[in-house]
Amino acid sequence: MLEKIVLASGNAGKLREFSAIFADDGIEILPQSQFDTPECPEPYFTFVENALAKARHAARHSGLPALADDSGICVNALGGAPGVLSARYAGDNPKSDAANNAKVSAELAGKSDKSCYYVCVLVFVRHEHDPQPVIAEGIWHGQWRETPAGEHGFGYDPHFYLPEHGRTAAQLSPEAKNAVSHRAQALRGLTAKLAAFSR
Repeated sequence: MLEKIVLASGNAGKLREFSAIFADDGIEILPQSQFDTPECPEPYFTFVENALAKARHAARHSGLPALADDSGICVNALGGAPGVLSARYAGDNPKSDAANNAKVSAELAGKSDKSCYYVCVLVFVRHEHDPQPVIAEGIWHGQWRETPAGEHGFGYDPHFYLPEHGRTAAQLSPEAKNAVSHRAQALRGLTAKLAAFSR
């Protein structure tokens, strides 16, 4: 029975979301910083390759099962960018949500297609050399809005407009977001696979 999982991320927003989601199962989510884990290189062009590298890296440094999330926003009119570069789209010295959002808005100026989607790929490994990582993906469709709105969420959430809700992801309550987001979808898939895996 899983009791502790190390999260292969230093993102406080992700830690809050995963902790809330796993709390019902009595599983404690620990940040990799507790194990002095250095940042893992993310040299790959796909979410799944980066997530797998991060999960193995966190498992190696912590000695615990590890969960990695590689996620980002893909804008159709920009050929899928920012994609895996979402966290550092405007550069990483330092990383800045505001700068990333401003860059996407500038690149979409004058384009009629504002459709975009969040992607989340989750990878769970029982140990560093796990030959059968559990992988799940979630996709959340929306429209880019140049004017930000909302106080919740993080990253691109204030610009990610959801027509079916009539608001941005940042205007949803954390509970509402955790029920429908790309991360929630991926997590439902992951937990179903983990349940089948353990039978």
